[in-house]
Amino acid sequence: MKTIAARLGLAGTLAILLCLNSLPDVGEAAESAAEPVWDLSDLYPSTVAWTEAYQRTQAAAHALGTYPGTLGRDPKALYTALDAISAVNRESARLAAYASLKGDEDVRIGANQQLRQQADALETLINEQTAWVAPEIIALGPDKIKKFQQAEPRLVSRFDYFLDNTLRGAPHTLGLESEGVLAAAGDVLSQPASLHGVLADGELPSATVTLSDGTSVQLTAPMFEKYRVLHNRADRKLVFDAYWGAHKQFEGTLGQMLATQVLGDEFTAKVRKFPSALAAAQFPDNIPAGVYHTLIDQVHASLPTLHRYLKLRRRLLGIDGPLGYYDSFVPMFKPAVEPSFPVEESERLTIAALQPLGDEYVGLLRKGFAGRWMNAPPAPGKRSGGYMDGAAYDVHPYLLLNHTDEYRSLSTLAHEWGHAVHTLLADGAQPFEKSSYSIFVAETAAINNEMLLNDYMVAHAKSRDEKLFYLGEGLETIRFTYFRQVLFAEFELAIHEEIEQGNSLSGERMSQIYCGLLRSYYGEAEGLMTIDPNYCVEWSFVPHFFTPFYVYQYAISMAGAAYFSDTITHLGVPARERFLTLLRAGGSDYPYELYKRAGVDIATAAPYQALTARMNRLMDQIEALEKHN
Repeated sequence: MKTIAARLGLAGTLAILLCLNSLPDVGEAAESAAEPVWDLSDLYPSTVAWTEAYQRTQAAAHALGTYPGTLGRDPKALYTALDAISAVNRESARLAAYASLKGDEDVRIGANQQLRQQADALETLINEQTAWVAPEIIALGPDKIKKFQQAEPRLVSRFDYFLDNTLRGAPHTLGLESEGVLAAAGDVLSQPASLHGVLADGELPSATVTLSDGTSVQLTAPMFEKYRVLHNRADRKLVFDAYWGAHKQFEGTLGQMLATQVLGDEFTAKVRKFPSALAAAQFPDNIPAGVYHTLIDQVHASLPTLHRYLKLRRRLLGIDGPLGYYDSFVPMFKPAVEPSFPVEESERLTIAALQPLGDEYVGLLRKGFAGRWMNAPPAPGKRSGGYMDGAAYDVHPYLLLNHTDEYRSLSTLAHEWGHAVHTLLADGAQPFEKSSYSIFVAETAAINNEMLLNDYMVAHAKSRDEKLFYLGEGLETIRFTYFRQVLFAEFELAIHEEIEQGNSLSGERMSQIYCGLLRSYYGEAEGLMTIDPNYCVEWSFVPHFFTPFYVYQYAISMAGAAYFSDTITHLGVPARERFLTLLRAGGSDYPYELYKRAGVDIATAAPYQALTARMNRLMDQIEALEKHN
């Protein structure tokens, strides 16, 4: 999944865009004419109207140049400037939402892609016109800001979080000239990610293999993901050997790209006077330093649960001896007839499963389903994957899916509508400037829906095989979003620490570190899985490493979701209200503090233990069903 882009009224960011990119690329799939798609006229009635609004907003952005030097004049002057900047950002976010959604309807239409480019240019303009804001606020100092807030209440009701966050950043904010230099270096510092994308997604040679049934497959990244789940074990091994063999040939180049990214992260952190790149990454959300290490420590404590899962997988797949890493992705359960979930049925099941969240929540779901907010059917030229875009504060969220009627699509629909209802609750309770929420909370809201849905599907399964299928899906979600993501997070921390300790970092060294983690997590010493060293170049497959310390947020969110789904199910209304209060809070405070007020301390073991308990509970149910076979 991609990162959430926070809709901070004064940050120049354009959209909340929560994405799930693991769905299959539908390419030229035919659109189902029976299913409605979204109606973008709620944003702007036409492209002409969009252009007119764009021109007005562009002029307003240029006019922001009249405000530098005025913030300290008096409380009214500070409020007037912040209000003007917020208004420009608010309309800019709406413009960007339309441009992005229009462009994703059919990526082949050049005119719509130009709208996206215009929206990006407007964001750049706003950033340039407001670069002076943070240094000027910091120069005023906390005492003067506090006096201004006492005299002008709207500086509290709308801008207190922004002002506090800006002042908090004083030790890490440079002078205007230095900030300008660092901003100008942004294009250079972003090149490792761009280079990785070009090589990994475009120019890396793809091996071709012939499967046992005679099928010839060129192993591009999408084809690797498709064929790594084959039921024929020899075919799976063949696919892994060929795919990672191709990556291994470029281990040095791929390693140099990631090493350069790490060097850039460390450089930026050092310039901004952070003790480490991890501290710099955690600063915007004000996450306590120990949270990252608590997460890793708790996963290590939970490895017996992962190892129990591996023993179950080995038994269900009928494998004698250790698993191979190529056995990690094939489904453990596959019903004779896999259930089908068209969009309308997926909506019905989502509503049924989310009844524990109460009438208000379900009412917002029904409202969204009744409106034309979602573009669900696959179509030629349509962007692959799925996301929720909640950037237009004054309208409503929009959702893009590529619904293929399988359980995975049903779960994705519930997930993305979790983001949508979260947005509706936050927008309804908070002013624009405090409505955008952190990814830590965002993913908890969405994964909670997935867990409640999975529990509902297990409880209402029509056969033993179907029940086992849903239990298996629930297990895989935890393994992938928790254990696998924390393995990634531990690897990322390790390669940054290599640089911080003055060591060199090569592709070969990264593979050694990654191998050690795979062997520890997957129990090689315990005889559970054998790790082929050639597969240890898997780190080169993960684009998220080019966004510093990103992946761990999903693991923490899943732990939060496990806590809430469990307490809502067992405690009812009090737990539900704490959860809904968390969602309504939007971005009115730092996520750690919002979690604590909702009863979850992510710096302690409790939420992670709740997730481990859930995984064990799912395995208990599977084993009970096995005994009664």
